[in-house]
Amino acid sequence: MSIVVTGATGHLGRHVVEQLLEKVPADQITAVVRTPEKAADFADRGVKIAVADYNTPETFDSLFSAGDKVLLISGNEFDKGRVQQHKVVLDAAKAAGVALFAYTSAPGSLTAALADDHRGTEEAILASGVPYVLLRNGWYNENFTEQLAPVLQYNAVTQAAGDGRVSSASRADYAAAAVAVLTGEGHENKTYELGGDEAWSFAEYAAELSKQTGKEIAYNAVSVEAYTGILTGAGLPEPFAAILAGVDASIEKGELVVATGDLSRLAGRPTTPIPESITAALKG
Repeated sequence: MSIVVTGATGHLGRHVVEQLLEKVPADQITAVVRTPEKAADFADRGVKIAVADYNTPETFDSLFSAGDKVLLISGNEFDKGRVQQHKVVLDAAKAAGVALFAYTSAPGSLTAALADDHRGTEEAILASGVPYVLLRNGWYNENFTEQLAPVLQYNAVTQAAGDGRVSSASRADYAAAAVAVLTGEGHENKTYELGGDEAWSFAEYAAELSKQTGKEIAYNAVSVEAYTGILTGAGLPEPFAAILAGVDASIEKGELVVATGDLSRLAGRPTTPIPESITAALKG
């Protein structure tokens, strides 16, 4: 039996593998990667490395074994049909007879276009009959704190989210929830709505940045159309810019406030507050 993590060298995947190494022997962990060189540090520590690509279905043939627990970390190739990519992994896992298939989804309350692929993947998982766990991850603190360069350059947080609030948490927090599910018992066929303990607004985010940097940083609330234009002006493809701006529209409607407490319960500790992640990012 192995715990298999796809996208293991991505931002979230690395956290998951690192935390798994604290709980189970390295030879019980399989890291699925596209570029094995990026996983050399894991291999050096005894983690099994499997090379596979969502776009090449045959690479998943015989990757899984009966009894494995699998974490499918959602892909980030928005232009390549993510549901179909995810089904490649799901079909291989079902054929092998895995014991658990966990998937990093999006909050059930999110209606933005970004959620469409997640809903489609969830439907495929439910239809497959495999024992599943839906980890409906809310937003990551790092979605914002890793984008501080333009904020500090222009002394402004610019978003299209109005007074909406976000229940974000750190990637390490979401990884801890995934690890709890992969190493624990009794999670079969459960859906967890995951978000940070404290919701915050962008005005509060700007105020916290002002406090920590000593600069006067304003919150510049703009329309969805204006924000899409700003993102395309920064070099993002127009379809992806529209998806991100659509998330802001959902934030304004309150769709990224997740108040279940599932994340801190699974992680076994309070979630990381946004000020703490800002501090870490500024130290960078």
